[in-house]
Amino acid sequence: MIKTDILIIGAGPCGLFTVFEAGLLKLRCHLVDTLPQVGGQLSEIYPKKPIYDIPGYPSILAQELADKLMEQAAPFKPGFSLGERAEQIERLEDDTFLLTTNRGTRINAPVIAIAGGLGCFEPRKPPITNLERFEDKGVDYIIRNPEQYRDKRVVLAGGGDSALDWAIFLSDVASEVTLIHRRQQFRAAPDSVEKAFELAGTGRIRLLTDAQAVGLKGNGKLTDVVIQQKETGELIKAADHFIPLFGLSPKLGPIAEWGLNIDKNAIEVDTLDYSTNVPGIYAIGDINTYPGKLKLILCGFHEATMMVQSAFKRINPDKKLSFKYTTVNGVEAF
Repeated sequence: MIKTDILIIGAGPCGLFTVFEAGLLKLRCHLVDTLPQVGGQLSEIYPKKPIYDIPGYPSILAQELADKLMEQAAPFKPGFSLGERAEQIERLEDDTFLLTTNRGTRINAPVIAIAGGLGCFEPRKPPITNLERFEDKGVDYIIRNPEQYRDKRVVLAGGGDSALDWAIFLSDVASEVTLIHRRQQFRAAPDSVEKAFELAGTGRIRLLTDAQAVGLKGNGKLTDVVIQQKETGELIKAADHFIPLFGLSPKLGPIAEWGLNIDKNAIEVDTLDYSTNVPGIYAIGDINTYPGKLKLILCGFHEATMMVQSAFKRINPDKKLSFKYTTVNGVEAF
């Protein structure tokens, strides 16, 4: 049995930053993640995507941020159970938790921090009858390596931040970029929308609004995307890749059976310390919900910091927690 102070479910950015904040308070952490590597969505979904809202980094690639967070956590020697899913928890007589993974790993801790991002997730797919036939043969739901699209004809679909951001990014990579959106208005950040229309004005992106992909063509590999546009009717667009970016469908998996208060696949928390309705279990990052919630990495970092302060008091009820700045004390490794 593995024993630790804080058991963190999820090794994404919030989980990794929790290790650092806990380490400052001399608390040890063990992380469990279904993915085979750390980094969560940063590493699995968009490792080469630039992120612009991390303080101190005007721009940083997602994988680079994950690497930096691991470097920051390393002095506190966290344990990892990767490629394993958190399955069952039980509260023991000493008021600690015993978690068992799908591979039989047993971990004991007085505090559990759920930092599982979107939980178990899968891409939302458009209703195209032969879509699955072209999966991995021109149809992708996640962009892991933008170089895969170098000098290729790419058709993206979607109206959110991911679709706009990737259309802008790929305009410097692909030979042709077409973005389809079923409405005229986009749901992305105003700066991204403005940039996309600027690129459309210079011919580097083709924007098709009031349109949607309705079919795919090809013999063993994608060659064309059939597009239905409101004003002009059907259009057949030659393409090497079709990338529908309609977001992810989150599923909490076994966590949903743990007696937590859940609202629309998110865990309700108290913003005082991001505790759940189950004493000793906290939830931070994209997996939690509360009034005014913003699903931003930097907000998750704040939640992790506050949660750890509360966890210390739960783990050490007889000790006085004295808050100290790292600029004064530095970082003392284990």
